[in-house]
Amino acid sequence: MSRVGSHLVGILGGTFDPIHYGHLRISEELVETMSLREMRFIPAGAPRLRTPPLASAYHRTTMVQAAIQNNSRFILDEREIHRPGVSYSVDTVRELRLEMGEDVTLCLVMGADAFMKLAQWHDWHDLFGLCHIIIAARPGHGLTTRLDSLPQVPREEITHRWADSLADLESAPCGLIYIAPTTLLDISATAIRTLISTQSSARYLLPDAVLDYIETNHLYSGEE
Repeated sequence: MSRVGSHLVGILGGTFDPIHYGHLRISEELVETMSLREMRFIPAGAPRLRTPPLASAYHRTTMVQAAIQNNSRFILDEREIHRPGVSYSVDTVRELRLEMGEDVTLCLVMGADAFMKLAQWHDWHDLFGLCHIIIAARPGHGLTTRLDSLPQVPREEITHRWADSLADLESAPCGLIYIAPTTLLDISATAIRTLISTQSSARYLLPDAVLDYIETNHLYSGEE
């Protein structure tokens, strides 16, 4: 039975360098299929496990705002941009947990590849006491077979946490892992940046408002 007054809130972090339709389509599907109250887009300030973003924090934040401005359930959250030092997802989730209260159930969204590297995250085991983890995966993803390659300690930690349905997520405040079949568009920020840097068209891979912003500010072209 669902907890009275519970609400699911999605959290999608990333460099968004730039944000594109892959990010947006996954978010739209999760909001619909999981009945999320909102999806919070959180641009990373200084990510620890990725190369530094090419665009500045200001540009990346502005592009996210331009991309989501017409969707009332998409929310820009700038906390990591303004937080000094390295961006840790666990710190962000801790802050949201305190701000939103116990009636909100937080759902941290990540791709299958990111999940496979979960043990490299800072204080990764603390996430299970703060939120659910939602893995956005293609239908027929085969993720369960890949879990055999996980180190023993993470495998022991996650074995008992799998959720079979959305009802499981709604009945528990945190600590579960749910695989959400989604349409993963074969779009990458790296490919978009390469197209722009070679003066090729990136149109229809990201919203026009974002592409116009990139062109106006000469991002990724070597002229900025």
